[in-house]
Amino acid sequence: MTARPSPPDQMRLPLKSDLPEGAEGFVVSDSNRAAHEALADWPNLIGGVMAVHGPEGAGKSRLGQIWAERVGATALHGAEAALIDPLELEGRPVLLDRARDVDDETLFHLINLAQTPGGALLLISREPPSAWSTALPDLRSRLDSVRTIAVEAPDDAVLAAMLDARFAERGIRPAKDVVPYLLRRIDRSAAAAAEVVERLDDLHRPVTRALARTVVEGPPESGALFE
Repeated sequence: MTARPSPPDQMRLPLKSDLPEGAEGFVVSDSNRAAHEALADWPNLIGGVMAVHGPEGAGKSRLGQIWAERVGATALHGAEAALIDPLELEGRPVLLDRARDVDDETLFHLINLAQTPGGALLLISREPPSAWSTALPDLRSRLDSVRTIAVEAPDDAVLAAMLDARFAERGIRPAKDVVPYLLRRIDRSAAAAAEVVERLDDLHRPVTRALARTVVEGPPESGALFE
């Protein structure tokens, strides 16, 4: 028996598509423009410490990765920062993602190193450093003086780009009205975009607005799958 070809609006590819990972794949909009512009020329000349904060799934880590690639920064993640001798980072830019998970002593040393020639420290977290608790008075004063830039929850432009990217990864070409429909009905985060696309993909059917409605709201008799 000959296998039936995939419908034209639901082309499937054997492997995930190669998607841009660098700055060329990042969508700048009102929700992240301030942070994007602040990092565009930093730490040119001035060095020091900067923090980007905002809700989960807003693109903070992606912004940090783009910055680290541009300046050749050493990328550290959360508590693993304590495993590295701070002196090995002297005179180098450092990206510290999940910065709130770092112990006080390590964070204190990293902030001090950022003041040396060639040094810089970019902190990525959900809350601004001024809201972090610490028992070290010297660290408290340093955290309160960190320049902070907020990233908001993804707006329509960013969330649409996230959905498009997740569909492209899976080789799916949704109907034109699917993404506008989803923008009004899913949580505004990268995780929500990935989850709804995965559920649609698992159904192995052309991704139409009707299918999206079934996944998001559920069949009329069964109730919604997404709250």
